[in-house]
Amino acid sequence: MADKTQYGADQIQVLEGLDPVRKRPGMYIGGTGVEGLHHLVWEIINNCIDEAMAGFGNRVDVTLLADGGVRVRDDGRGIPVEKHKTTGKSTLETVLTVLHAGGKFGGGGYKVSGGLHGVGSSVVNALSERLVAEVRREGKVYSQEYERGVPTGGVKTIGPTTESNGTTISFWPDPKIFETIEFSYDEILEYLRRQAYLTKGVMARLVDEGSGKRHAFYFEGGIKSYVQHLNHDKLPLNDPPFYAQKTTGDVAVEIAIQYNDSYVETAKYFANNIPTNGGGTHVEGFRRALTRVVNDYARKSGLLKDNEENLTGEDCREGMGIVISVKLPEPQFEGQTKDKLGNPEMRAVVEQVFSEMFSYYLDENPNEAKKIIGKATLSARARIAARAARDTVIRKGALDGMTLPGKLADCRSKDATRSELFIVEGNSAGGSAKGGRDSEFQAILPLRGKILNVERARLDRMLGNQEVKNLIIAMGTGIAEQFELSKLRYHRIIIMTDADVDGAHIRTLLLTLFYRHFPQLIENGHLYIAQPPLYGLQVGKKKLYAYDEGQRDEIIDRLIAERTGKAKAGTAAEGAVATEESEIETEAPEPAAGEVVAAEEESEEVASDEDKNRRKLAGVSAVQRYKGLGEMNDDQLWETTMDPANRVLLKVAVEDAEKADAIFNKLMGEEVLLRKNFISSRANTLSDDDLDI
Repeated sequence: MADKTQYGADQIQVLEGLDPVRKRPGMYIGGTGVEGLHHLVWEIINNCIDEAMAGFGNRVDVTLLADGGVRVRDDGRGIPVEKHKTTGKSTLETVLTVLHAGGKFGGGGYKVSGGLHGVGSSVVNALSERLVAEVRREGKVYSQEYERGVPTGGVKTIGPTTESNGTTISFWPDPKIFETIEFSYDEILEYLRRQAYLTKGVMARLVDEGSGKRHAFYFEGGIKSYVQHLNHDKLPLNDPPFYAQKTTGDVAVEIAIQYNDSYVETAKYFANNIPTNGGGTHVEGFRRALTRVVNDYARKSGLLKDNEENLTGEDCREGMGIVISVKLPEPQFEGQTKDKLGNPEMRAVVEQVFSEMFSYYLDENPNEAKKIIGKATLSARARIAARAARDTVIRKGALDGMTLPGKLADCRSKDATRSELFIVEGNSAGGSAKGGRDSEFQAILPLRGKILNVERARLDRMLGNQEVKNLIIAMGTGIAEQFELSKLRYHRIIIMTDADVDGAHIRTLLLTLFYRHFPQLIENGHLYIAQPPLYGLQVGKKKLYAYDEGQRDEIIDRLIAERTGKAKAGTAAEGAVATEESEIETEAPEPAAGEVVAAEEESEEVASDEDKNRRKLAGVSAVQRYKGLGEMNDDQLWETTMDPANRVLLKVAVEDAEKADAIFNKLMGEEVLLRKNFISSRANTLSDDDLDI
């Protein structure tokens, strides 16, 4: 028998061609889930955009094919098809089958690029069940097909053409690789929209053959149009936006700024059209120049008095919509997610370009400059007031030996990784939660009424709200520049509100607070929303719980099937499976004659005759619709909503920060008309339950 501990040449596996990609796809596209699937589309689109940035094309067409594939077509130069001197194969086949083969390695094909630097096309080919490449060059059309990265034949000439040069890639993702092969129209739409903004003069079009949906984008203004899009639901202070563009050597810098009436900065940073959400040297150069230029102008114009301290960077960026796009030959990305630009030369380049052009803008536009400086000085005064209020909050905790709010029922555990904080509305729900919780690791903080809408208030006013202060002290993290995630006392912050309109409003107010002032809690997965049941079904001595109307009906279908031995309307068996995982059964004593029955009758859901008959057939004596957590007994609230073994929690995450910012501004901002239009445009999508709420 061979010695399993022996390590020699036989243990070294050599993967050739595209085998490494199929063996470890996550190394190339991040994973095999939905994000990895769409990354295939991004790579092909990026190649088309690279052609446009190089000045050889102005159109990108993406089609979601009815059979599940994707076709991406451009009007660039077209991938060369002649034999490659290194591989001995056609250049087209080389690009699509050899890793690190392409025009982005210093051979003069591209000065700047945003793809995987020659890896993109071959990776897409490797992870596709089938791929078809068509090239239009010099009046002819060439084609080659592949299966899982392997060519099924050579490059063929399939006819002449009078169309312009370009490349068309059609591919069908491999279901053996990906968890799903269903593309999201909306996600691709947003990606194309962004690429069209960042590459002005490019027409980007998306068509879905299955649904017939189609969109097209063309932005002559480029990122100037982009920053206006970011501010479309806010009141702009400088219109048109400030815009600067300059090319220095091989480096191009574009900056667009438009201030608005909000209190938050909305920023988008890019390097070679790749998002750099982590910032980097280009952002550092911009921020340094902005603070200096604004302070210099404010002093020179007398808008900032001698006895006033300088404006900070945060003051200068309050209410700013900003898009920065830089293009450079060899971008270096840093950080765990590779979303931070590291090229040191970009700091000085951006600082110089912005300093020169923004100084000129302020001098030439005194009215806009006055509005910008006025916005920044108001921010400074609010910051000073907020600092005093924040120090009071922190000092109060320190002087009291970190005494927690009186309403907080804290847990005994000091292990933050185990501990949970339930934020509940009102003393009634707070009482039920305190009685039903596991006090070893679950803390309860009741809120009195509705907290302040922080979307319409600066930090100084926010810290004057007692409920907000109680929450900050309870969490232990501090706020603003004094925020420290490591001091978080509970690793699960759980919003638990009633299933009515007031509960929804309180939940939205809390989400606004966390999104605007504690985004780190969301980013690190610490914020949750509890899902208390909406319905309680009495079946003999048992009580079953359902979290929505559909699950209530599934439970009834299952009970009917169990009692009659037949599946009703084909849904009973499915309902039984679905509810086994999520419904909760608890033993309940027989109701005493009179009072409990009467209570159930008062809160029992109004049902049609047909529903009553179905419930009778299922053995359901009563269906209670819960309007508030206070209606539930302590043990019921524990069993259904707080017990980790049974409960359902929704983790709060931000998929698209730009969309999230717009939604919060619409729903919680100053503009009533925006909110009215948002609600009325979606009124026809509400269910009966929603209308009842």
